[in-house]
Amino acid sequence: MLYKLKFLKVNLRIFVRKVISLIYSKVELRTFVILASLVVGVLSGLASALLKNMVHFLEVEPKYYFHLWGIGFLLPFTPLIGIILSVLVVNLFFNGKISKGISNVIYIIMRKASAIPKVDMISHFITSGISVGLGGSAGLEAPIVVTGAAFGSNIARELKFNYKTRTLLLACGSAAGISAIFNSPVGGVIFAIEVLLPEFSIPAFIPLLISSASAAVVSRFLYSGQLFFLVTHGWDLNAIPFYIILGILSGIISLYNIKATFFIEEYFEKIKKPYTRAIIGGTLLCVLIFLFPSLYGEGYITVMNLLAGHYENIIPYSFLLSFFDKNLLLILVAFFIIITKVFATSLTISSGGNGGIIAPALFIGAIVGFFLAVLMKYLGISNLNYANFIVVGMAGVLAGTLHAPLTGIFLIAEVTGGYILVVPLMIVTALSFFISRHYHPHSIYTAPLIERGIKFRSEKEKYYIQQISIRDIIENDFLILNPNMTLGEIVKDITQSHRNLFPVLDDNKNIVGIITLDNIREIMLNSDVYDIILAYEIMDRNFHSIDLNADINTALEIFEAHDVWNLVVTDNGKYCGFISKSNIFNRYLTSIVKQGEEI
Repeated sequence: MLYKLKFLKVNLRIFVRKVISLIYSKVELRTFVILASLVVGVLSGLASALLKNMVHFLEVEPKYYFHLWGIGFLLPFTPLIGIILSVLVVNLFFNGKISKGISNVIYIIMRKASAIPKVDMISHFITSGISVGLGGSAGLEAPIVVTGAAFGSNIARELKFNYKTRTLLLACGSAAGISAIFNSPVGGVIFAIEVLLPEFSIPAFIPLLISSASAAVVSRFLYSGQLFFLVTHGWDLNAIPFYIILGILSGIISLYNIKATFFIEEYFEKIKKPYTRAIIGGTLLCVLIFLFPSLYGEGYITVMNLLAGHYENIIPYSFLLSFFDKNLLLILVAFFIIITKVFATSLTISSGGNGGIIAPALFIGAIVGFFLAVLMKYLGISNLNYANFIVVGMAGVLAGTLHAPLTGIFLIAEVTGGYILVVPLMIVTALSFFISRHYHPHSIYTAPLIERGIKFRSEKEKYYIQQISIRDIIENDFLILNPNMTLGEIVKDITQSHRNLFPVLDDNKNIVGIITLDNIREIMLNSDVYDIILAYEIMDRNFHSIDLNADINTALEIFEAHDVWNLVVTDNGKYCGFISKSNIFNRYLTSIVKQGEEI
């Protein structure tokens, strides 16, 4: 049976390759890329619809069976169960580790030639479905973005596309993921351009549109329904000062969101045992959800209740209304939800669950907008439109957290149908983005890459310089000298070399110095000292070196700080060769030239 399956797999692969070859011979490359983007979009749409149905099933069915089996008392612990199951699945089927988050997708674009492992086409789908479906306080966006990106990357690899086209299809998958999960095709395209793609171009825009649109169609067909419904008749010009306040508040909350997330992640990284980490994080998460039930899952139900005017639903226990003024209680509850949501999300992800931060950012933004509107009413300052501030607050915190203002504007306008609020959306997202970026230059996605030694130098260098590694540009065709060689021997050897730089190595292959033509120019014509002067007497011992596995940015910093053009490369102290500043620049210019080429 196993032999027949392998035989069928081989024959299927041969058939697919023949079909691809036939298409290649009949269709020009640009059209072929567009067809591939359509396939990526359809697959991403299917994955999104299946994931949403899986989450819906896990949200509903356990309640029935837990009561049926007489273990209803375990329902408050389903978030903990979900995290433990997610860790178990990772250990059993994915070698104990999966690379979570969109940060890893950006890293793969920059350092792994946009080659996402095939396992990512399924691993994030399963683990996020379990985590969020059983109450984990995170979103499905990052997992479906990674899944879509994996579809795009692996299809491009099967089709033997180059790095640039592979990156484009990866971005198509990511755009399709956002489009499908939110039913927001424009938002998906904007997200891919702002967060993932290094450079915008019309040839790249067409596949993105097709992939995003096809994913939205498939997702809507299989899982219909608008995520949020916004009832508004426009916005009041007199509310502009309050939208400015909301923009500032959103920026501050975005900063808090980013910093608190990294603080909790760093703490849980110190816990090495995965199940211990899952139990601690899951238990704390259950406590937070018990205190504030709105923290359960993605939180979209709470947002929909707020937009529908059911404000009391965010109050955890109705009996509290007997002791507090309603508006004061809403303000207090909203404040504590804003503070604790980021902890709930970070606990979910850091302790072993899987999920994203887009849904939590939208949730927090909605509560921030609601908080401001209720506060203004309670203080007697202004009677604001709650729904408008809820929607615009979502865009503000999303823009500040992701450092993606356009994504915030178009995603929220599209999801809520709130294009009439485009001016308040622009004001709030711009202010939030400015404040967040000013005090924290790196977004929640790029900051982890800084910790991994990847430093973004400029928008173009961000994706092209990072593609270069020390191994790619090392040169080792240099004439090697010995410290005890005489000047005569040196002169004789260097006349056969086209280099003007010569490493001096000891018997253990350790570099002890460098000799350049400048070192010997004044004495090389004096044959009287040929047998007197030895290499170690004229070599330069003050050279700069770098490890073979170091980051390319480390090399650039050394070049800039010491104004040198060549660096010695060593591996565990042993000489390997040299890298030059000019070689890096040439590689970068080559990348820029390729960037301008059409697909």
